[in-house]
Amino acid sequence: MSATDNTDGGWRELAEDLRGLRADPPVTLRPAVLEGVGLADALMTVHGPAGPLLVAYNGRGISATAPGEDADRFAERFRARFRRPLRPSDRPPARLVAQVERLLEPGRRATPPPFDLRGTSEFERAVLAKAQEIPRGQVRPYAWVAGELRQPAAVRAVGAALGRNPVPVLIPCHRVVGSDGRLTGYAWGVGYKRALLAAEGADPDELERLGRRGTRFFGSDTTRIYCYPTCAQARRVTDRHLMTFSGAAQAAAAGYRPCRVCRPPALAG
Repeated sequence: MSATDNTDGGWRELAEDLRGLRADPPVTLRPAVLEGVGLADALMTVHGPAGPLLVAYNGRGISATAPGEDADRFAERFRARFRRPLRPSDRPPARLVAQVERLLEPGRRATPPPFDLRGTSEFERAVLAKAQEIPRGQVRPYAWVAGELRQPAAVRAVGAALGRNPVPVLIPCHRVVGSDGRLTGYAWGVGYKRALLAAEGADPDELERLGRRGTRFFGSDTTRIYCYPTCAQARRVTDRHLMTFSGAAQAAAAGYRPCRVCRPPALAG
């Protein structure tokens, strides 16, 4: 018996129980039951950092996002990818709305809402979890994610996993960039990625300028520590004490050690 058959049977039993309370069960109950167990999804719209953000969710958590206001088109793509119905919600759960709004609020640290990542592999979930560790307004290269997962050769696989992220913005894959600082590889377009980073306080133009110059790390001649340029520690270094490095090998040769906060590579740039 399929999951749908089980749900339909449960619905019929629930409807029979409700007949003693009112003539007919409420028409909104069946969709709500399906959404509660993750067999269907509801849709809400929130104010995102780069415009309206469509958010699909069910009882397991947030399952997908999309930019813009075309809910019908989003629903079509959602059904094609996840094989579940999606309907607009008149009253999304207040707690979920608050969690999303706190996560998107500038300058505020917040616990992410639950996510429904069914359909992703164990590796993909590990990549997405690592992306969530990158602070707002900062970026890390694909190689950093691969290194953090102790799979340094999996840079392309990391890019593919981020490209399949079903929940962009809320799971911030936009904070992962090329090793040369280029803002590449975003499913919603490079322009949208730039807008997200700028809204978080990063400077996309400066990131790309540093990349063209071959600058990968900043160092402080007082602490003898090197960081990724967007690291909060690097931002505290004044121009007088700022050093730049093309790679970790150059930094190590100059007697610098990697930052324990942003965790750049220790030997290879």
